Amino acid sequence: MEFSASDLGAILPELFVVAMACVILVLDLYLKPGQRGITYGATVLTLLVGALLAVNGLPEARETAFHGHFVHDSLSGVLKLVLLVMTALVVIYARRPLQRLEMYKGELFILVLLATTGMMLMASAGTLLMAYLGLELMSLSLYTMIAMDRDSVPATEGALKYFILGSLASGVFLYGLSLLYGASGSLLIADVASHAGEVGVDDPLMVMGVVFVAIGLAFKLGAVPFHMWVPDVYQGAPSPITALLASTPKLAAFALLLRVMVDGLGPMAAQWQEIAAILAVLSLVVGNVVAIAQSSLKRMLAYSAIAHVGYLLIGLAAAPTAATGYMPTMMYMVMYTLMGGAAFGLVTMMHRQGVAGERIEDYAGFSQSHPWKAFLMMILMFAMAGVPPTGGFMAKLYVFQAAVQADMVGLAVFGVLMAVIGAFYYLRVVKVMYFDAPGAELTPDRDGLATGALSLNALAVLLLGIVPAPLVELSLFAVRSL
Repeated sequence: MEFSASDLGAILPELFVVAMACVILVLDLYLKPGQRGITYGATVLTLLVGALLAVNGLPEARETAFHGHFVHDSLSGVLKLVLLVMTALVVIYARRPLQRLEMYKGELFILVLLATTGMMLMASAGTLLMAYLGLELMSLSLYTMIAMDRDSVPATEGALKYFILGSLASGVFLYGLSLLYGASGSLLIADVASHAGEVGVDDPLMVMGVVFVAIGLAFKLGAVPFHMWVPDVYQGAPSPITALLASTPKLAAFALLLRVMVDGLGPMAAQWQEIAAILAVLSLVVGNVVAIAQSSLKRMLAYSAIAHVGYLLIGLAAAPTAATGYMPTMMYMVMYTLMGGAAFGLVTMMHRQGVAGERIEDYAGFSQSHPWKAFLMMILMFAMAGVPPTGGFMAKLYVFQAAVQADMVGLAVFGVLMAVIGAFYYLRVVKVMYFDAPGAELTPDRDGLATGALSLNALAVLLLGIVPAPLVELSLFAVRSL
């Protein structure tokens, strides 16, 4: 098989990240424990340079490389930009917490880069094989990262649950892909789309393939009823790893959903729209209702993540027939990635005598002891609740508008009602921080870089609600290739 220079240019960001992972692997062998800052800095720099490479030289129209295995277009460029920048931010937030947990090691940074490479491959998957390989590279790296805190029973338990259930979901997803391959006779997603347009629901293999692929993707997104792993893994995993889990892997799963369900199974949208709508309703009910009863902030945010998948699926169900298309869905996913990463990043930075501050009551009187971080947390809670004028409000507004345009008024109204219910547990955190009497004081990590990055992240969430045009234009640019 021959490769051209344009093929290598298309995959340059992935090649750079993998090459740097190998460099860091070798470099770490010669560094003393006190010199881990070198590999840490190299990891952050790799992610940021990779982001620049991802958006440099994007083609005007969709291009393919390596005989169709790799897609190079506006969607992949935007997704990789957000993936790499958000991963870099999470790594910045995690520096002090990783040192406290004795996880500040070169092997962790290598796993972060490998997981990110898997996510990038998912965003550019042009064949069913590439989609699965990217998914597995990401998943195996995440399983290992969760289990790295070997002295923590919850972390080990969470890693085991995630591994067992994740392996099962990967098997279901792979079986669905094999059915699509058997029906279409090709691994190319474009050929699968052509076959779906010709036979539609008349081919039982295609129908079963859609169902199994949807189940696998629903698990990776954490949609009900395939959400069982989310609260236990989010709570049990070390907080820095939870911050990563809550942001970029979900965006990568969304990217894979667009590549397989929209690019490949777009002609069968009428069938998977119904699946998306059902999963949306279930996720909204379970996520919002169960989150109300949680006393752990990490567990509450885990159930809220399930609810956010519900809003995302509303936009996905409406997209094929809405005038705004897939733009609201893309906008919502990007905004959730920013909100979720920042919220978990802030939780990661808080501790009391080295013990993570993970309970809601731990934040009583937080505004008096740490007013700026309390203000940032308030912005993030308002945004996740969908309170104007934050970016979370604008993202929900566009999703509900798309549902109305697609004549799914009942689904839109149900989503609004669930958003009102969901606002309760977010505002409870704000109430505890600002109105409850202070208890034992939480201590934030003294890390100027992390605080500055978190401030920029949270303020971006606020400003994108006041001036949403940049996010709307970015989302429109991304989905123009669909």
